[in-house]
Amino acid sequence: MEVMSGELFTIETLTKDFEALGVQPGMNLILHSSMKSLGSWVAGGASAVILALEEQLSEQGTLVMPTHTVDLSDPSTWQCPPVPELWWEPIREQMPAFDIAFTPCMEMGIIPELFRKQSGVVRSYHPQVSFAAWGANKDRIIANHSLDYSLGEQSPIAKLYELNGWVLLLGVGHGNNTSIHLAEYRADYASKQMMELKSPMIVDGLKSWVAYQDVDFDTDDFEKLGADFARDTGYVRSGKIANADALLMPVRELVDYAVQWMERNRC
Repeated sequence: MEVMSGELFTIETLTKDFEALGVQPGMNLILHSSMKSLGSWVAGGASAVILALEEQLSEQGTLVMPTHTVDLSDPSTWQCPPVPELWWEPIREQMPAFDIAFTPCMEMGIIPELFRKQSGVVRSYHPQVSFAAWGANKDRIIANHSLDYSLGEQSPIAKLYELNGWVLLLGVGHGNNTSIHLAEYRADYASKQMMELKSPMIVDGLKSWVAYQDVDFDTDDFEKLGADFARDTGYVRSGKIANADALLMPVRELVDYAVQWMERNRC
């Protein structure tokens, strides 16, 4: 029998890795993650990652994850790939409405998809950019998530800013760093544009396609922005969680820096 080689990672080793990176009990922390990046031998898989992080944060802390469902959108806007116009109306008719408990977030990865189902976790009511939260401040962070301007001043990201929260990038880069979007609302630059979106929601007991307004987000410069933030401020802590590269940084300082960066660098 062939014996597999490599390092074994467990809840205990993961907890120690989170502690070494700088995750502390009582933090309000948003996680963006890639399970694949941790390596093949994580005993318990995604469950172990979630439990280790919750153990390190403790009951006084709060864990937040994006549970976005951007596929709940009007098919006329789809580009990757586009669909024939003949399909638009059947898709609108048949696409299920957003449901906090039922609608999956598989495009976000296995860790947030599993996390949203955990006992005690709550999820915000937004058909495209919902968030799930566990811990001491979960209700404050999730409450009153606005339909319009979904990552702006009435969003879980803004609540994390108010609470001096932290961002943990686990095996992913700044292109996944949702907190930077808050700066897109706050920064003043000429190329900023608004857009109308539509999603299926339950209104008065019936499915309805609901229209709402938002910023036309642009993540193309997020990696450069994040690298400049790390270089200029020294606020970014880097390390390893299992085999994954990890970055830990404060939300407030990141967003404040990003506002000024965008105003200097975006036309």
